[in-house]
Amino acid sequence: QVQLVESGGGLVQAGGSLRLSCAASGRTFSLYTMGWFRQAPGKEREFVAVITKNGGGTDVADAVKGRFTISRDNAKNTVYLQVNSLKPEDTAVYYCAAGPRVAYTPYDYTYWGQGTQVTVSS
Repeated sequence: QVQLVESGGGLVQAGGSLRLSCAASGRTFSLYTMGWFRQAPGKEREFVAVITKNGGGTDVADAVKGRFTISRDNAKNTVYLQVNSLKPEDTAVYYCAAGPRVAYTPYDYTYWGQGTQVTVSS
C-alpha cells in the first residue's frame, strides 16, 4: 500500500513557475514508477510525465516538453514536477501516481494522490 500526497499547486500568472511535490508513505517508494497526470474541467485525465524507479529514465508529454521536468528523490520518498513557462492551458488538477512500470495511461497506475490545483492566469 502506498499513499501519495501532492502539494505545491497554486495560482500563477502566465510565464510563471511552480514546483509540485508528491510525498509517498511506506518503504517501497523506490519499487514504483512514478507518473504525473492532469485533468482540466470537462476533459479526460492526461499524461504529463513519468520517471523510472531509479530516476534514470524520464519522459514528458509533447505539450509540456521543454517546460516541465520530472525528478525524484528516493531517500525522501518524493517525486517532483518542475513546471516552467506556464500557459493558461496548463490549468488543471495535477495528480501523481505510482505503478509497476512505465506507462502513459491512467489505467496502468495503481495508487493515486488527491491532486493539487494549478491555475494559470493570462
